[in-house]
Amino acid sequence: MTQNNSNNKNIHIGVFFGGKSPEHDVSITTGQFTIVGLKKLGYSVTPVYLSKQGEWYIDEKLGLLKTFLDPVNQDSYLNTLAPFLLDMNSSVKNQKIVFQKQGLMCKKIIIDFAFPTFHGLNGEDGTIQGLFELLNAPYVGCGVASSALTMDKIFTKLIYSGANIPTPNFLYFNNFEWEQNKETILQKIIDDLKWPIFVKPARLGSSIGITKTQNLEELKEACELGFHYDERIIVEEAVENLMDLTCCVLGNNIPQTSLVQETSFTKNLLSYEDKYLKDGGTQTGQNQNNIIIPARVDEETTNKIREISARIFKLFDCSGIARVDFLYNKKTKQLYVNEVNTLPGTLYYHLWEKSDLKFEQLLEKLIKTATEKHNTKNQITYSFDSNLLQTAKSIKLQLNNKDKP
Repeated sequence: MTQNNSNNKNIHIGVFFGGKSPEHDVSITTGQFTIVGLKKLGYSVTPVYLSKQGEWYIDEKLGLLKTFLDPVNQDSYLNTLAPFLLDMNSSVKNQKIVFQKQGLMCKKIIIDFAFPTFHGLNGEDGTIQGLFELLNAPYVGCGVASSALTMDKIFTKLIYSGANIPTPNFLYFNNFEWEQNKETILQKIIDDLKWPIFVKPARLGSSIGITKTQNLEELKEACELGFHYDERIIVEEAVENLMDLTCCVLGNNIPQTSLVQETSFTKNLLSYEDKYLKDGGTQTGQNQNNIIIPARVDEETTNKIREISARIFKLFDCSGIARVDFLYNKKTKQLYVNEVNTLPGTLYYHLWEKSDLKFEQLLEKLIKTATEKHNTKNQITYSFDSNLLQTAKSIKLQLNNKDKP
């Protein structure tokens, strides 16, 4: 694998990042190191930034992290750019992603291949994947259904339950139910679950809006906070004597699993600060003081984690890459599955590197699996010849004749 692969230069890859989500800044970080990695491999890369207001910006300087470090300078810089519009007709016709700038010059940017690095809502949840599907453009990562299901903690837990996959006891409700029956819901939580209890927005990541509660008053406040970020929340029993474990999965039909990572934390949960800010963050692999690879669990538990991770990957029809998080009670030796994170999930390149797969190799595998998936999809027949319209025409004529005197 070399940096100047001439075949790679024939593929124009768009790295999509930013987005209308509380995880906007996390997405910028993931987008930046993905751009750097792809350029090292010799790909032609275009940074595609989606602002918090939902406007598309395309410019080479958007591929530099320093552009985003100062919010004031960032806003001033964006004000000098004209946003692009997605040209749906040209995109569908060419099976590519075509952006066009407004104005006299009508500049066009044509992208062959999408690498989405959005975190959270409006990007990681199947929405952007649905757009790529409509355009029939190849893209890295899971499809619409698997992205949507794994993004939603409630759907994920319900599927676990149906598949007999161990997960902490949980309840869920929406903001309408909360406003109508607040006291009844609180009582049910207390009756059905054991303290301490976690409260989580259903479709948000990076530990944003998550609270560990010890009593009724904390529980009530946590629910109010949760509804600040989502219209549905999930409450679940905390796992005591906790060890936080992670396994990554890569591929399509024959998934490849990584080593198992153990992550330590300082508070009641692995917080946003732990994940991204403290000493560079655990999610990016920079804070090595809080990361142990391989995890300090026995071989049987390690194998079980890798087996369950591969099973979940196939159960949710994942493709490309995903990360499965586990909760392990060190005292009782009980293992519970927590969340599934699809692309980007920060890609967890540090865990793959410990698993003998360098970041550039990881990117190549992701592009290869995405290409295979796209080619397979395009072999499916999407048309069906029938006389349905003629039948409908005949029925319409009969109905019209009935109305005549």
